[in-house]
Amino acid sequence: MDMDIDIDKLRIVHYPAKALTQKAQPVEEVDDTIRALVDRMIDLMIDDRGVGLAAPQVGVSLRIFVISVDGTREQAQAYINPVIKPTGDIEVKEEGCLSVPGIYTKIRRYHACEVTALNTNGQKFVEKAEDLHARALQHEYDHLEGITIVNRMGSAAKIAHRRQLKKLETAIL
Repeated sequence: MDMDIDIDKLRIVHYPAKALTQKAQPVEEVDDTIRALVDRMIDLMIDDRGVGLAAPQVGVSLRIFVISVDGTREQAQAYINPVIKPTGDIEVKEEGCLSVPGIYTKIRRYHACEVTALNTNGQKFVEKAEDLHARALQHEYDHLEGITIVNRMGSAAKIAHRRQLKKLETAIL
């Protein structure tokens, strides 16, 4: 991979960072750089007490995310070049995002989904998920498509959170 990633310098970027608005590129080869990136993402996710983190959230435009539903390193799983098929009913539940700190808002998502992805050995796997796990998969997949919870908020939520959004927007400048 020709991306020069300084793993140690990676930090979680906040809305409205450009990296969060772009469609991420597929990973061409699962190599040591990708594995190091995944390890660093897991560390950052656990340190910030998140259940998921996508590569665009650390400013790397690659189709990778990590999820640990219980917030532990032991349960952390990497998803490389994931494809998601949502199933079941749509539910509205509160969500937060490590890249949009201080905001929790109700988001519509499917109750369940199936994901096909590569692991850190480059092997393909398929997983079915429900509830929080399915929600986390859909949330992180959104990041790969350049979508954040801010894009999914209704106008009432945007008004309710306008101060915090403004704070995040001006912090970047």
